[in-house]
Amino acid sequence: MKIESYKEKDTYNIGYSMGQKAKSGEIYCLSGDLGVGKTVFTQGFAAGLGVVDIVNSPTFTIVHEYNGKLPFYHFDVYRISDVEEMYDIGFEEYLEGGGVCLIEWAELIKAILPSDCIKVKIKKDLSKNFDYREIYIS
Repeated sequence: MKIESYKEKDTYNIGYSMGQKAKSGEIYCLSGDLGVGKTVFTQGFAAGLGVVDIVNSPTFTIVHEYNGKLPFYHFDVYRISDVEEMYDIGFEEYLEGGGVCLIEWAELIKAILPSDCIKVKIKKDLSKNFDYREIYIS
């Protein structure tokens, strides 16, 4: 499914709507170039889950944990050098922890992801306007 976003608030709201519908045990794999709006989407997603904390990208810590209507585990795997690092932080426990996982740059660890992940890809199209995004969900 393709959803169009014409401004940053749209991207946030799309994330929010998906967060409201998220279920325990789901894994969302988020991909897109730098600056495409992954963090904005994630902030909306977290808000939809009822997270009231400020949500930023955990680039240097790999994962941040938040409390909402379900536990929310926000990963940013951009800086990992080997998928084995994911096991060092207890990745499998997060997947089985009864919460919702959202993984930015998930394509970097696709070898260890379950096949039933929900994939979210965000793409820019500058020919339409600077803030325009296409969000693909599969």
